[in-house]
Amino acid sequence: MAPAMRPEQEASCKATEDHRSEFDAAKPPPFRIGDVRAAVPAHCWPQEPPASLSYVARDVAVVAALAAAAWRADSWALWPLYWAVQGTMFWALFVLGHDCGHGSFSDSGTLNSVVGHLLHTFILVPYNGWRISHRTHHQNHGHIDRDESWHPITEKVYQKLEPRTKTLRFSVPFPLLAFPVYLWYRSPGKEGSHFNPSSDLFTPKERRDVIISTTCWFTMIALLIGMACVFGLVPVLKLYGVPYIVNVMWLDLVTYLHHHGHQDLPWYRGEEWSYLRGGLTTVDRDYGWINNIHHDIGTHVIHHLFPQIPHYHLVEATKAARPVLGRYYREPEKSGPLPMHLITVLLKSLRVDHFVSDVGDVVFYQTDPSLSGDKWTGTDKQK
Repeated sequence: MAPAMRPEQEASCKATEDHRSEFDAAKPPPFRIGDVRAAVPAHCWPQEPPASLSYVARDVAVVAALAAAAWRADSWALWPLYWAVQGTMFWALFVLGHDCGHGSFSDSGTLNSVVGHLLHTFILVPYNGWRISHRTHHQNHGHIDRDESWHPITEKVYQKLEPRTKTLRFSVPFPLLAFPVYLWYRSPGKEGSHFNPSSDLFTPKERRDVIISTTCWFTMIALLIGMACVFGLVPVLKLYGVPYIVNVMWLDLVTYLHHHGHQDLPWYRGEEWSYLRGGLTTVDRDYGWINNIHHDIGTHVIHHLFPQIPHYHLVEATKAARPVLGRYYREPEKSGPLPMHLITVLLKSLRVDHFVSDVGDVVFYQTDPSLSGDKWTGTDKQK
């Protein structure tokens, strides 16, 4: 019989065991994307246009009913509630238009384009311009130089930013109002506009599509101006303007937290990047009962790996893929009735996730102590 270990020996063995089991999210996973694909049930893949259209009908009906009820009541005691709920419904419409852009709405390009333009134009998103840049994001997620949205800026670019710009970029509420600015000017270090068909965001073959979406966008602006002339500016702001801002805040919050908020999220350059490794840097989030309202957009990992899966199968597909993903899947923190826990995650991330190194093929966010107030300035995980 082996002699019993002393307490200090037990502690040493436990430390060795913990060290061996330490997980490094930056290392290539021991599985291939085909392994994940094979785990997803076959019935999760086909698009079902009747089902997709039923969600559009539901959301449009809710939006119309809310607007009619608010117009009829016209009570300042109820307007804030209307703005919060209607803004959330505008965001739900965006998610359905987003599915059209991915082709997960239906197998008909014409139906996707028509529904996508109607939904996105209503909430002032240039459908084709955004669809094309979002496709670039999905094709290059996790790549520092080629990713399109919410990608990190390098230290060299960061140091060139004006102090005021740095403060605005990482101080609430400004990051939650970034989407319209991004549509017009993109991100720091990148040039172009989602409204300009000559932007380097687009190929010459895509310019006609961009012109169509930009025309739709300006048509919606003209319609809002016309309604303001007929009914007055204040009613239009109360019925549409404030919910639009709430929708923008939802969009920025959700999309930011899909790619931030974990200290073990690597970013890649060069040969270290792959489609699979980039997709595994995304994060699922739980929004409680709002999950059903905004079409389970919080199931983001499986969506990034396979954007063609319809939203009504994402939860099932995620459950099926989790055994394959293992520790590369970051279990989302469970939400209460309202996802207030995500506000804490957002504030912490804005405090510490500022830039990445100009060198290295696997890098992590570093911190500007002048913004965080901390002495911690980076990570030792860079390669």
